[in-house]
Amino acid sequence: MRKPLGVIPWLVLTLSVLGVVVSAYLTYEHFTAGTTLACPETGVVNCMKVTSSKYSELLGIPVAVLGLLFFVGMTALSLPALWRTPSPWPSRLRLAGVVTGVVFVLYLVWAELFRINAICLWCTVVHGLTLVLFALVVIRIALPPLED
Repeated sequence: MRKPLGVIPWLVLTLSVLGVVVSAYLTYEHFTAGTTLACPETGVVNCMKVTSSKYSELLGIPVAVLGLLFFVGMTALSLPALWRTPSPWPSRLRLAGVVTGVVFVLYLVWAELFRINAICLWCTVVHGLTLVLFALVVIRIALPPLED
């Protein structure tokens, strides 16, 4: 009989897939210089200003691509087989991933608020997903294992 997963692994998988979708959209917009971000271009909320700023790349790599890679990795690490494995490595990699993600989110929010002076709604969705993933992964690690 397979070990039960509980709700947290399924939430992590679902949110990771949602993150892939939003990050793929932001990546598409980055490379096409599109204006279909469905986000105002005036005032504090200005996706175009954020996604075309110098902070939209890190070492020449678009942060949207980095976000896409993060969520693809989290999706892979959140497959049911990797939650059930007796190996500690998937759990450690998930934790390292979400910690890295949160640190990067803090940097990006700082850049939006104090350097770009604008907020991207789509980026905020990605930031929120990352923070919730962090919380869920940490909670799951803190919980006792589920019994059959």
